[in-house]
Amino acid sequence: MMQTEINYTCNACGEEIVIPLDVSQGHDQQFVEDCPVCCRPHVIHVQVDDDGEATAWAEPEQDYD
Repeated sequence: MMQTEINYTCNACGEEIVIPLDVSQGHDQQFVEDCPVCCRPHVIHVQVDDDGEATAWAEPEQDYD
């Protein structure tokens, strides 16, 4: 069964965020998304391995005060 969602943790507020997973966009993805809780922008990284297992993590788009 193919994954349709993946989680990452917001670096600013610590919330676990669920996002849709679109494997048609490639095995190595990177995009900017605002946290739906604290609204801070993050660069989201998604990697999908050859077995279709995906991992995601976030980095701040900019330094937070």
